Amino acid sequence: MTASTAPAPRSVRRLGDRVFSGAALTGGLIILVALAAVAIFLVAQSIPAIGASSTDIESSGAYPNFWAYVGPLVFGTIWAALLALLFAVPFSIAIALFISHYAPRRIARALGAVIDLLAAIPSVVYGAWGIFVFAPFVQPFYAFLGSTLGWFPLFAGPVSPTGRTILTAALVLAVMVIPIVTSLSREIFLQTPRLNEEAALALGATRWEMIRMAVLPFGRSGIVAASMLGLGRALGETFAVALVLSPSVIVSAFLLKSENPTTIAANIALQFPDSYGLSVNVLIATGLILFVITFVVNAASRAIVGRRGGGKGI
Repeated sequence: MTASTAPAPRSVRRLGDRVFSGAALTGGLIILVALAAVAIFLVAQSIPAIGASSTDIESSGAYPNFWAYVGPLVFGTIWAALLALLFAVPFSIAIALFISHYAPRRIARALGAVIDLLAAIPSVVYGAWGIFVFAPFVQPFYAFLGSTLGWFPLFAGPVSPTGRTILTAALVLAVMVIPIVTSLSREIFLQTPRLNEEAALALGATRWEMIRMAVLPFGRSGIVAASMLGLGRALGETFAVALVLSPSVIVSAFLLKSENPTTIAANIALQFPDSYGLSVNVLIATGLILFVITFVVNAASRAIVGRRGGGKGI
């Protein structure tokens, strides 16, 4: 064995292992410290607002306390995010399956690059697109829905003449969530064991039957985890919702009306410049509620990923 091919001394390898493990540990601790610092700041600033009365909360005089004020905001946040996920997940799974199992390699590579590029577009661009392009485009369709399905409570009128409704905001959020869910689902589908796919095809299954029997069962938990991560993105989106909606602090499930519930993040962005005193603490307290919701969603997604075994992890 020559000197150039001789293995490195054990002390050098151990030094490298110690440096790498120390750097990894430091990085993990920094993330935990930053997360704890944010949580402590939110809790400390929220304490004065949680017990405040309606006379102390300038932006919510119609509500008896903080919880009555934050309740509609929580509803609007979850309602918009769930609507976005309802539209985004089926399209994301279909696109991911097309890229991973149907499209030729060149088309799949180009389409994957486009999907990844969509994730890099700033949210304010999506918001401007939603106001000036998408909302006027879908308003005639909303009018049609209101005239034909107005008997159904979700589509009851009067229909917004501008198209700036909670449904439009949810569709814009869906476009923003699709790249995240698609990218993760695509990687999950590509990890399906080749032997499972070939065995299904050898038994006479069509390509769709192979996907239904081998690919989708393998990636089920990963799809759920990707959807939860997309839900976390939709829950925390700010400018796209703030620009598209004409919001009110109300609880309303109507999809086509001009009066729409707003989200916590959008409400903070709109109200913070004019807030002072205890009103700032109220907005920070609503941010604490959003922090808890987002943390729970992401923790649930990681728990789902952690349950995957047998080499099926993401």
